[in-house]
Amino acid sequence: MPPAMPVQGKFVTGSTLQHVLNMAVSGSVGLIAVFAVDLLNLFYISMLGQKELAAAVGYAGTLLFFVVSLSIGLAIAVSAIMSRAIGQGARDKARHLAGASLVLMVGSMVLGTLALWPFVADLLRLLGATGLTAELALRFTHWVLPSAPLLGAGMCISALLRALGDGKRAMYVTLSAAAAVAALDPLFIFGFGWGLDGAALATGLARVVMVAVGLYGLVRIHNLLAWPTRTELLTSAKPFFAIGLPSVLTQVATPVGNAFVTAAIAPFGDSAVAGWAIVGRIIPVAFAALYGLSGAVGPILGQNLGAGRHDRLRSTMVDSLKVVVVYVLVTWLLLALFASVIADAFGASGAGRDVILFFCHFVAGSFVFNGAVFVANAAFNNLGFVLYSTALNWSRATLGVVPFIWLGGQWYGIKGVLAGYSLGVVLFGVAGVWGCFQVLSRLALKASTVRDPVS
Repeated sequence: MPPAMPVQGKFVTGSTLQHVLNMAVSGSVGLIAVFAVDLLNLFYISMLGQKELAAAVGYAGTLLFFVVSLSIGLAIAVSAIMSRAIGQGARDKARHLAGASLVLMVGSMVLGTLALWPFVADLLRLLGATGLTAELALRFTHWVLPSAPLLGAGMCISALLRALGDGKRAMYVTLSAAAAVAALDPLFIFGFGWGLDGAALATGLARVVMVAVGLYGLVRIHNLLAWPTRTELLTSAKPFFAIGLPSVLTQVATPVGNAFVTAAIAPFGDSAVAGWAIVGRIIPVAFAALYGLSGAVGPILGQNLGAGRHDRLRSTMVDSLKVVVVYVLVTWLLLALFASVIADAFGASGAGRDVILFFCHFVAGSFVFNGAVFVANAAFNNLGFVLYSTALNWSRATLGVVPFIWLGGQWYGIKGVLAGYSLGVVLFGVAGVWGCFQVLSRLALKASTVRDPVS
């Protein structure tokens, strides 16, 4: 194990655009790996030719997304507190924060799993699952849910590595999970004939691999993990949950919005829900750079905030928004060009095919504003304004979803639901960017007042 060396913030110097691009690329590849696990599961399940199976994965995925959101929200807290410690050069503090963060993350995920377990069947029915589809969705959820603490541990370790600036090894953590699923899914689903259960088991084993790879990078390469004492754990819990709980509320807003959309699509039948399930897996893979950018911006802002470099905070935000616009436009073009190919690959037909094609041709363009929301959320979370992020995401997931999809569904059917889902984000994307730059101005003014107090 290498000796403990002074820790330095790599983001406090150099081009902010270069840092944003490097971290976004490594982060997006890692996230593609995480979400590709679900996409691969759905792809292989769709090859079995039973629409109830694909719909079941869709309903289960909507519910399990709440657990994923819990891990993402707490990982944001990990990244925020660790990057500040690293920006200050506090090596010993960072090591103990890492250990405490891992314990707090796993404990929180265990509690979340136990809290959700008794209500799985009722929640699936609430989403619109019925009959055989509901039974299959329940079975899949019960197989996957116990591995949630492993997912949390993997996400926590990945966040710790990103906070260090080691985007490459953070990427390896999640990439290893996708590689495991790619190898195990065909074996379990087709080779052993386990079908849906095989896909769920492969997901759980992939999370074991993810944790093992992450611990190697964190412990063996960086020596950045110290087992916390009880006092250190209690001390770390305050900033962890002060940032983590609002961040979780922020992240949970997204699956709430998706649940509203799923419930609005359910009356159009299992084929439509299966189509929405496919879209739900395409979104995080196609737009992984936006999710990666959200995670990338955090450590850059955190280190520069810790170092007092307020000029670099604004340039980081401007560069991030430039990346959002260019990336979404290119991705939208590619989705539109290959929409039919995507639908054919999953064997989609009828209403399910309509959902996929309409999303690729029209709805995908709205992710310019979704990306703006992601970047604004990252800024709020890492600059000490987590409640702003919570308010923005919940407003987008409720006021920006429910009335729009309801009116759209009433007027134009299933395509109206999807159009409403895309239109609602425009207002909140603009509001998020405006609020973010207001916060930056406030922080800069406060810093200048401290440096040059009025006598």
